[in-house]
Parts: sequence; structure tokens; C-alpha cells
Amino acid sequence: MQMKINNDTYEVITSQDITNIEQAVNKSALTMPLVAVYCGSRLGNKEIYEQAARELGRALADNGMGLVYGGASIGLMGAVADEVIKGGAQAIGVIPTFMLKHEIAHEQLTCLHLTDTMHTRKTVMAEYADAFITLPGGLGTLEEIMEIATWRQLYQHEKPMIILNINGFYDRMVEHLKYTTDQGFMKQEDLERLVVCNTIDEAIDLLKTVVTIDSAVDTEKMAGN
Repeated sequence: MQMKINNDTYEVITSQDITNIEQAVNKSALTMPLVAVYCGSRLGNKEIYEQAARELGRALADNGMGLVYGGASIGLMGAVADEVIKGGAQAIGVIPTFMLKHEIAHEQLTCLHLTDTMHTRKTVMAEYADAFITLPGGLGTLEEIMEIATWRQLYQHEKPMIILNINGFYDRMVEHLKYTTDQGFMKQEDLERLVVCNTIDEAIDLLKTVVTIDSAVDTEKMAGN
């Protein structure tokens, strides 16, 4: 299936395609590890959130890491991508076709993938990613980091997962996860795998020690097979 955007034609990756993810996602042109960044399609109501997104984008590029994200040019998503691109790093966007009605696709990406569903989008991002970072965001952002943490709990990947707790944004969520663990619904080791960093320097220092390109992921199980 194909779709045209601004006179460019894109192949749309479908749920059937991700059963053979290595063919659907060609990583041969990658020259650096990619970090998946989950974050809001809005800027939030405090300047610190956009500032953090731009600082993270610059820091990734400065440290030889690229970006895979939701593909939009708006909100914190666009801010991170702008700075990664300015820094000369690779930036991969993945966006479902129906979201093009709501989110304007970034026009300066190294590569833009279109997908048929949100689940396909998340699987493609996970295949590209060598680590995951969560900035502030809304329901979609929370859903993304919780799903990737669940995949880790079920041994579908062993990639680093970082919650970037800008302005204490995730304090309440972290407290709830600790409570969930205390009440016996979550293992302590699964809680500890979600590493909370309060500054971008802290997150980058962690990434530099643990990120390696092409960490294995069982994407067939992610696709529900």
C-alpha cells in the first residue's frame, strides 16, 4: 500500500509487514544507535518542557546518538527532532496514516515511515530503538512507556528504559508504581528497570554506558504472533 504526501510517495507498513520486521525496517543505513523518545504532541504550559526537549535533542546528537520518534513536527516531538537534525544526527519518524489529520509530519527527517495502525507504529519504533526515553506528555506518552516496560517485563527486549522526570513531572507516576510494587502487583526488579533521571546529563551519561546498536528484540511476539 502506498500514500502520497507533498508529492512524495511512501510505502505504508502494515500489521502483516511487521511479522517479518527485518524486511519492513531496513537499518542498513544507520550509522549510530537510535534512542526512541516518547513525548507530547503539545508543548505543555511551562517553558521548561520545551527547553528540556530541545536540550535532549542537542545532547543526543552531540553524543553520537540519533532519534526514532512519532514523526510529528509539533509539540515536544517536533522540538526534539529539530535539535537532533540541527546537530547532524539521524532522525527517523514513524506515524500512522490516520494521524496525519492531527499531526503534521516533519519534513526534514532522515526517513519517514507511515504505518496502518498505532500498534504497527510502536513495533517499528521498538525495532529501530536501542534505548527508550520518556519526556513529559499525555495519554499516548504514558501508554507508550508503560507498554515498552511491559514488553521488558515479559522478556521481549533488554533495552534501557529511562523516565526523564523534568520538573518533577513523573513524581506521582513513580510513586504509584512503587505503591503497585508494595501491593504485590509488580516485581521490584521490573520497577528498577524503569530508571528515573532528573536531568538530561544524568540520562545521557547512562545511555553512553549501556546503549549498543542492534540489541535483539522479539518483534514477532510484539506483533502478537
